[in-house]
Amino acid sequence: MISESSSFIKGVVLGGVFCMLVTLLGHIKVGHGTKAHHHEHHHIQAPNKEDVLNLSEGERVELSKNINVYCIILVKPKDLGHWAAARETWSKHCDKAEFYSSEKVKVFDSVAVNTNDMWAMMRKAYKIAYERYKDEFSWFFLAYPTTFAIIENLKYFLLKKDPSQPFYIGHTVKSGDLEYVDGEGGIVLSIESLRRLSRVLEDPDKCPEQGGMIWKLAEDKQLAICLKYGGVFAENAEDSEGKDVFNTKSVGALIKEAMSTHPQQVVDGCCSDMAITFSGLAPNHMHVMMYGVYRLRPYGHSYRDALVFLPPPGSDND
Repeated sequence: MISESSSFIKGVVLGGVFCMLVTLLGHIKVGHGTKAHHHEHHHIQAPNKEDVLNLSEGERVELSKNINVYCIILVKPKDLGHWAAARETWSKHCDKAEFYSSEKVKVFDSVAVNTNDMWAMMRKAYKIAYERYKDEFSWFFLAYPTTFAIIENLKYFLLKKDPSQPFYIGHTVKSGDLEYVDGEGGIVLSIESLRRLSRVLEDPDKCPEQGGMIWKLAEDKQLAICLKYGGVFAENAEDSEGKDVFNTKSVGALIKEAMSTHPQQVVDGCCSDMAITFSGLAPNHMHVMMYGVYRLRPYGHSYRDALVFLPPPGSDND
């Protein structure tokens, strides 16, 4: 009798596990869907400096004026230290930056989305951004409060990219069959990608608000699935030498890795000269980055870049 009971319990457990797997597989199929056409993931690079130098002065001025970036920073009350640091440092260089908070916080201005779930926060932030700014901005950059971004380098990277095309750019990662942009390094969407996403967000079968059925998918993966339904695919951003420009680690972590793997070429083995983001920074490290990127200059050296990205009117950025 005990043996029969034991066998019965084992059967129930095994049956339950099987059902969970079937459900999960079904959900994965729903998430990825059937592709209308084959899309090869590819890497996209920053412009070549020579190409920029070949532009006329008028073309350079026009290009620098036309690239405008709206920054979305997702925050929670527990992130107040990082929130303050991002507000006081790199976000001033966006053409417009807004903090989307899980709840209203008296200390700082923010757009309250009234949810603590990161995927729901991301969905609402993108929806609000599209509704309010679809006619004002061409590029939308989303970051977490631990990310430090160099917006001028982002603008340079986007220089010859057409925002009317469906760009979804950052540091790409592969998870099974899904390629997605890692949120830790920041996510860039063109206005066309955001337009397609806003349409897919209205379809709960393709882009459910709750995410996974058995366990929750990370918000950056869920975003990739929803964008895929709109025919938008993740693309890895690199400089002209093939180095990543969106980094999911801090400068310190990348230097340590380079010292281990390329001890004779630490600088070249670490990071791109045109890096756009670094992640995992403490608030005080953001201020150190601000000093190094925008304030420290060797006397006697002149920087004759072909393009100048001016701060937005009324900005108090460095």
